[in-house]
Amino acid sequence: MTAPFPYQPHDGDGPVFAEPWQAGAFALAVQLCESGLFTRGEWASALGAEIDRAQRAGDPDLGDTYYHHWLRALERLVADRGIALPATVDERAEAWRRAYLATPHGRPVELAAGLARTRRAASAGRP
Repeated sequence: MTAPFPYQPHDGDGPVFAEPWQAGAFALAVQLCESGLFTRGEWASALGAEIDRAQRAGDPDLGDTYYHHWLRALERLVADRGIALPATVDERAEAWRRAYLATPHGRPVELAAGLARTRRAASAGRP
C-alpha cells in the first residue's frame, strides 16, 4: 500500500502511528484535503514550511516530531482560511487536555467535561 501523502510513515498494511493522536491528525488532514479546504499541493507546502521552521529553530529532525509539524501545519491552514482563529484552536486544545486529565483510565474522553472545566477555570481567572 502506498502512503496517501509523501513521506508519511507506513508499512505494508498502511499508515503507521506511534500514538493515537497522530492517527487523528492524519485523518483530519486527509478529510480536510478531501473536502476541498486545501489541495495536496497546498498541504505539502504548508507541512514543508512547518518542518523548515522547526529545523531552523533547532529541531534535529529525528522523526519523533513529525506529527507535531502536521498539527502546526493544520492549525496554520485552518487559521489562514478563516475557519478557526489561533486563539480558538488553542482554547479547544486546552479543553481536550482538561477533558483527558478528567477522564478515568479506560473510559472515553468526552470534550464536554473539558469545556466545562475550561469555562470554570476561565471564570475563576485561572489558566
